Amino acid sequence: MPVVELAGVTKAYENKIAVNDLSLSIDAGQMFGLLGPNGAGKTSSIRMMMGITIPDSGRVNLFGKPFQRESLDHVGYLPEERGLYKKMKVIEQLVFFGQLHGLSPDDARKRSTAWAERMEIADALNKKTDELSKGMQQKIQFISCLLHEPGLIVMDEPFSGLDPVNAVLVEKTLLELKDRGNAILFSTHRMDQVEKLCDAICLINNGEAVLEGNLREIKGRYERNRIIVEFEGNPAFLNSEEIAEAKNYSGHAEIRLKPHGNAQKLLHEAAGMATIYRFEMVEPSLEEIFIQTVGGKANA
Repeated sequence: MPVVELAGVTKAYENKIAVNDLSLSIDAGQMFGLLGPNGAGKTSSIRMMMGITIPDSGRVNLFGKPFQRESLDHVGYLPEERGLYKKMKVIEQLVFFGQLHGLSPDDARKRSTAWAERMEIADALNKKTDELSKGMQQKIQFISCLLHEPGLIVMDEPFSGLDPVNAVLVEKTLLELKDRGNAILFSTHRMDQVEKLCDAICLINNGEAVLEGNLREIKGRYERNRIIVEFEGNPAFLNSEEIAEAKNYSGHAEIRLKPHGNAQKLLHEAAGMATIYRFEMVEPSLEEIFIQTVGGKANA
């Protein structure tokens, strides 16, 4: 039984259709990436999922039942826009958010303190929000949506404002929550995070799903015609007739072969001109699939 299910949902604002007949489902223990260019309909879809707006048609189910407000008690939501009180101390703010989700003040304080230690911001608990960096504020908001131990976690751009170290910390936490059986949906522009973390994706463009399903299966549909070469010496082999496109980053080359291009022939040519440390055929990245699928059809 899916934890969340959108079935043929449509939403229009004035003369613009934001979401058109969108269907997707997320199971317990699944990490799901909702992708798309700016204005594609990602946030509109999330808002319908959260009951912030109501679909014009279609159905939203949470935890196996038609949407009802009570179900949101088991949902953690991190919006793209920060919703923190600038002049309020962090611990007071987290306790307040915990109480909004039905926790007692003592439980909210204990959980807030434990999460602050886990997310390495315990020293900030008695500071006001406006004294903290954007990354620290993002971690506070991240904690606030987990205090009540939700079964479904919905995050709009969860890595916004995070440096690489803190992004890894959030990634690790999300994977642990997934392993515990939480269903997690996040929308992001960071394709590298989706590629590392997600089991399944839905790519939206102009309000419609253009690519949806298991990430491994999706990537398997595309030709393995990308090659990574690390070398030292003459880069003239990058002009080979086997190559459609090549980018050379000071001895690290990323190559796309022509249709039916011969990788073995290219390797032979390269070895005759340079010292080859790595020659690896790789599947297309999610970013390449995104560009190939959406291309010039993305919204402005």
